[in-house]
Amino acid sequence: MQEIERKFLVHSLDFVTEATQFKKIAQGYLNATPERTVRIRIKDQKGFITIKGKGDETGTTRFEWEKEISLHEAEALLKLCEKGAIDKTRYLIPRGKHTFEVDIFEGENKGLIVAEIELSHANEPFEKPNWLAEEVTGDEKYYNAYLSKKPFTTW
Repeated sequence: MQEIERKFLVHSLDFVTEATQFKKIAQGYLNATPERTVRIRIKDQKGFITIKGKGDETGTTRFEWEKEISLHEAEALLKLCEKGAIDKTRYLIPRGKHTFEVDIFEGENKGLIVAEIELSHANEPFEKPNWLAEEVTGDEKYYNAYLSKKPFTTW
């Protein structure tokens, strides 16, 4: 129940042609504090509840627990979430033995594009595509929970 990931800004849409699939995502937070987040998400007509803990000092590793719930439950729980929904489209891009998840944000976070890659350990090497820009791993302002409270368009 541990998530190990690195996060990058994306400087071009070149990745779109490499995507093997994409999904619309709507999510909200029942609790969005630095110590823990409780997220409700609808992804392609499936519901999920996710609990994440505080990241380590690098922001690379943190506790994560996720459970699929019914679409009906997710829709009901989204209505209870704190103000500040996140809407985005996620593209999956295989690269070597990994898959990048690239999110194009919409709504109040329009203009932001972030790529994440999950790793088996913090120092695992991976192939970096040319469309990756600055690494923002551990920078809390790029966490979805932060973006729900302080949207990208207000920076």
